[in-house]
Amino acid sequence: MAYNDPSYVVFDGDEDKWAYGRMKGWKALENIDFDFQDAHDLDSMTSRAQGEKYVKGRLRGRMENSTAVIVLIGEKTKNLHKFVRWELDLALELGLPIIAVNLNEKRAQDQDRCPPIIRDECAVHIPFKMKAIKWALDHWPSEFRGMDTAARAKGARHYSDEQYKALGL
Repeated sequence: MAYNDPSYVVFDGDEDKWAYGRMKGWKALENIDFDFQDAHDLDSMTSRAQGEKYVKGRLRGRMENSTAVIVLIGEKTKNLHKFVRWELDLALELGLPIIAVNLNEKRAQDQDRCPPIIRDECAVHIPFKMKAIKWALDHWPSEFRGMDTAARAKGARHYSDEQYKALGL
């Protein structure tokens, strides 16, 4: 299964841009089976992008055209409010499935790093591994959409050790 709908990526642009760049690099390599449609490629911001109102308006449009959100969780992600918290709040408002990717490679929610706004939400938490991200993109959006309100209320999710073993991780 290949997930081809646009995914919106949330990350700390100062500290974790390397991880976003690596994801784009995986996508660019023909010999690697990793593809995601990056919602940030849907349009480009102009030189007017200096104003917060303009930037948030463009980001909202990108997210509204997305069917999943990937949040790259680094050491400082939980402390970012101007954009990261706003983006996650918008993802929750829009009811988008959230894939929380731990850059320290933890396989479940990292209480020390996870942004508080999604700690109790129905999001799947995975390590920053290409195969894990691909699996989550291929399976989590449909799984999330198939859940009723009671199932979503159970909060954070993670994949089993058996699933990681099946992925070769």
